[in-house]
Amino acid sequence: MATRASSFHRHATDHFEPQDTDDDPHAQRRMRGQLEQIDYTAFASNKEVIGAVLGHADAQKFQRMAVAAAMARAQWVKEALALSEAISPSHEQISRLGRLRQAYEELAEAYEAMRRMVERGYLPYQAPAKPPAR
Repeated sequence: MATRASSFHRHATDHFEPQDTDDDPHAQRRMRGQLEQIDYTAFASNKEVIGAVLGHADAQKFQRMAVAAAMARAQWVKEALALSEAISPSHEQISRLGRLRQAYEELAEAYEAMRRMVERGYLPYQAPAKPPAR
């Protein structure tokens, strides 16, 4: 199974990758064509659904996501620093720290997901309007 690295996790892709034991080039070409058609269907579906749900991406949306992730990260580390001063943090304090970390990771992953959507062409990106030339 192939894997790819993201900023936090290694994601496994579950595409079947057959060993080319069949020496028939026509069968191999036919299979590649069928798989390409399947991949295009997935692309078109993602583009249609994601575009309908999210509309478009722009610099303001990315900034809001980045600020939300940065705030969550700062709160998580602030809490960890406060806990480091305690001799023995309580179970509740450790649980809260875990929730803060999870919030940060979820927001950061959502940012990366939106970036991948733009990169793959699922989500149109509207660049900021350029100021008029002088």
